[in-house]
Amino acid sequence: MEKNTTNKKSDRIKGILHIILAAFGFAMMSFFVRLSGDLPTMEKAFFRNFVAVFVSLFMILKSGKSIKIKEGCLPDLLIRSTVGTLGILCNFWAISHMAIADANILNKLSPFAAIIMSIFVIGEIPGRFEILTVIVAFTGAAFIVKPGAGVASLPAIVGVAGGVFAGTAYAFVRKLGMKGERREMIVLFFSVFSSIVCLLFMLPDYKPMSLTQLLILIMAGVSATVGQLNITAAYTYAPAKEISVFDYSQVIFAAILGFLFFGELPDMWSWIGYVIIIGTAIVSWRRNLRK
Repeated sequence: MEKNTTNKKSDRIKGILHIILAAFGFAMMSFFVRLSGDLPTMEKAFFRNFVAVFVSLFMILKSGKSIKIKEGCLPDLLIRSTVGTLGILCNFWAISHMAIADANILNKLSPFAAIIMSIFVIGEIPGRFEILTVIVAFTGAAFIVKPGAGVASLPAIVGVAGGVFAGTAYAFVRKLGMKGERREMIVLFFSVFSSIVCLLFMLPDYKPMSLTQLLILIMAGVSATVGQLNITAAYTYAPAKEISVFDYSQVIFAAILGFLFFGELPDMWSWIGYVIIIGTAIVSWRRNLRK
C-alpha cells in the first residue's frame, strides 16, 4: 500500500514537471508564431505539426519499437487528433490578432475543459477542492484578459474555442495513456493527422515566405514539439484534476516574452492575475504533497 502511494506521488510530481516544461515550450511557440509575421494560419499550423512528425518518429525508431497503434485506441486517436487540430488553428489565429499573453490566457481555458471533459471521457470525478482551484485560477486569468476591454471580440471568441478544443484533446490523451498507448505514438498520430489536414487547406492558398520566416516557423515547430511531448507525458502520469492548474505557468512565460520582444507591458490588473494564478498553483501543490 505504501509503495503504491509513493509511486502515485512520484507520478504526480513527474506530471507537474512535464506540464511546466510543456508550458514553456508552448509559450515559445506562440512567440515564434507571432514573430513569423502575416502568414496564413494554415501555413503556420502546418510547420508547427510537420516538425513534430519527424521528432516523434525519431523517438519511436530510436526506442526500437514498432510503429503500431495499440488495439482499441484508433477511435480515441482520431477524436484526439481532430479536436487537437481545431484547437491549434483557433489558437494560432488568436495569437496573430491579439497580444500573445492574452491569447495564451484564453488557451489556458484548456485545463478547465480537460477537468470537465474527463468526467465524460474517462469518468474521473474531480473533488470540490480541485474544481475550486481551477475556478480561482480562471478568475486570475480573467484579470489578465480584462473582459471589459474587448474579450467578446472575434479573436477572443476564437481563442476561447481553441482552449475548449485543447482541453478536450487532453482528456483523450489521458484516456489513451490509461489504455497503454505510447505517448510518442499519440504525438506521431496527431502530428501526421494535423499536418495532412493543414496541407490540404494550405496548398490552394499558399503564400510564399522568406528564409527568415521559414526558420522562425521551424523553431515554432520545435518549440511546439517540446510542448506536445511534455503535455502528453504529463497527462499520462497524472489526471487533469491534480496537475492542470500548473499549465497556467504558460501565461507567465508568454507575458515575459511579450514584454521583452513586443513591448507588451502588463498593467496592474494583469499583475493581480499573475499573483492569483501562481498562488493557486502553490496552494494546490502543497495540498497534493500533504495528501
